[in-house]
Amino acid sequence: MTTKASTTKKRSTVKSTAKKEVNGKKSSVLQIQNLPLDKIKPDLEQPRKTFNEDALKQLSESIEKHGVLQPITVRQLNGHYIIVMGERRYRASKLAGKKTVPCIVRTYENNDILEVQIIENLQRQDVEPTEEAEAIAYLSEKYAPTEIAKRLGRTDNFIRQRLKLAGLIDGFKQFVRNGEMTISLGVGVALFEPEEQQMMLETIGEDFNAHQINRMIKDQTYDLEKASFDITDKKLVPKAGSCVECPFNAANQGNLFGEGKMVCTKAACFETKKSKSLLNLIEKSKKENILLIPEIRQYWADDENNQLVISQLEKNGLKVYLLDDVEIIENPIEPTIEGIKIEYQHYDYSEDELKAELDEAKQNHNEALEEYNSAKENGFVNGILFHPETCRNKEVFIKIVEKTKDESTDYSAPLANRKMADCTPEEQIVKINEREIRKKQIENNKQFEEVVQMIRVTKYIDTKKTLSTDEMVAFSISLFENNVDYMSQQKYFSKFLGDTSKMTKVQVVENFKKKFKKEIFHKLIRYMLTKQVHFGESNHVNNLTNISFYNAMQGYYKSKIAGIEKEYAKKRSKREARLKERITVLEKQIEELND
Repeated sequence: MTTKASTTKKRSTVKSTAKKEVNGKKSSVLQIQNLPLDKIKPDLEQPRKTFNEDALKQLSESIEKHGVLQPITVRQLNGHYIIVMGERRYRASKLAGKKTVPCIVRTYENNDILEVQIIENLQRQDVEPTEEAEAIAYLSEKYAPTEIAKRLGRTDNFIRQRLKLAGLIDGFKQFVRNGEMTISLGVGVALFEPEEQQMMLETIGEDFNAHQINRMIKDQTYDLEKASFDITDKKLVPKAGSCVECPFNAANQGNLFGEGKMVCTKAACFETKKSKSLLNLIEKSKKENILLIPEIRQYWADDENNQLVISQLEKNGLKVYLLDDVEIIENPIEPTIEGIKIEYQHYDYSEDELKAELDEAKQNHNEALEEYNSAKENGFVNGILFHPETCRNKEVFIKIVEKTKDESTDYSAPLANRKMADCTPEEQIVKINEREIRKKQIENNKQFEEVVQMIRVTKYIDTKKTLSTDEMVAFSISLFENNVDYMSQQKYFSKFLGDTSKMTKVQVVENFKKKFKKEIFHKLIRYMLTKQVHFGESNHVNNLTNISFYNAMQGYYKSKIAGIEKEYAKKRSKREARLKERITVLEKQIEELND
């Protein structure tokens, strides 16, 4: 039985007793009392710290009209009552100007109070995630995750994720509370030790940057499905054991990266296993007399990381051959229609065109397979190709390339083919500068790709502002470079970019921006409108692009379009008249046959 606060009588305290049958006898279970609000105090140890002000106001308005429909639970302490459950109703009652609130007074053991409060709070729908995480972490000291899940009506995976979220340092927890950081990203950060989290926090500074945090997580985690070693091997590094059962495997922490996705979150351990796997590969090469080839070209042999790999091979007594020194035949992968669809996903290919691509791929596969199967007959031997950074490897057939004297690494060989040690000081300077230019290009490629990927996950596309000049410039140049053929460039846009013979690409864009006019933008759009229409089986009544184009052109060439329409209508009318006559004759023939 529930007693409404609105039914209070004149006296300050009203008692109501709920009864239930116990062994055939009526037993007192609950006692609901209307207690004065000034005798009630919130529990300072209450795990819930945040209350939505708007929701609190709505509840107070409801209490003004209907009273408190569900009593709060309190315990007695030093002449006052301390709230165990229902602080939100207590606060709303004060806002509503109530003098009393219906209460159930209970006695608790000290250790039970917090547990009751936690479970009551966690069963609500509006729990702040970090408070929820801390509360579940408290319960985990007494109960296993599966037991907590049953008590709260949650999945095991949900509980494990919240337990991981509880490991966030305060700085990141604040980002979650503010709504700046998603729970999934917070869980990703919580994979790392507090010291590592603090370093990440200091790196991003005061402004929250989800893309930067994602990148840091990516740089410090490893996809175990792409590991160079057997992740089930318990003996590779005995102290670490198997990755499958490891607590630092994200799959064992609540599917943090997706259902069953195995990701290592312990960088030092992963690197140790990777290094051990390379040593095992070297031992296999020596024992079975198999050539071990790092995926390094001569041009990059002097790179610091590559030098470490080459040095390790030489220290273990292996003769080092690079990619330039060998021919390699790999076991070809049989093509599938699914793979073809992925490869040509950005092309508007029909099913027949995709099938044609598959047939060609199968033909190429058969030729490659024939070459692979006859490799040993053609002088190839067994070998292992491995990546110097990831140590991932595959078995291949290898043949050492016989180099003539002209091709050998001496001063007469092309500079790009020579080792740094074989070059004069002047040549070394040239090689260093060339290599730095190439490195800058690679860095710029990666930087640009990272910026684009960052923008793609933002809400840029949904921006409601009008296009800026820079955006119109970008779109204009994109249309010009990617959609205007050479003949049209000469015919319609001969002065589009101006004289670019003495300008860098960056200068070309800046110069175009200075001279940019919206008329140029509109001209490109109109050009595209005329080029993007569809012919063949598509026309102005059965294709959206064509219909919209046809309607747009009415505003410019209505009379000319009407003239063309008239000619076709005339032809159509004559044809339909002939058809009508023909059908009439056929219908008469049908009648005669029926008679």
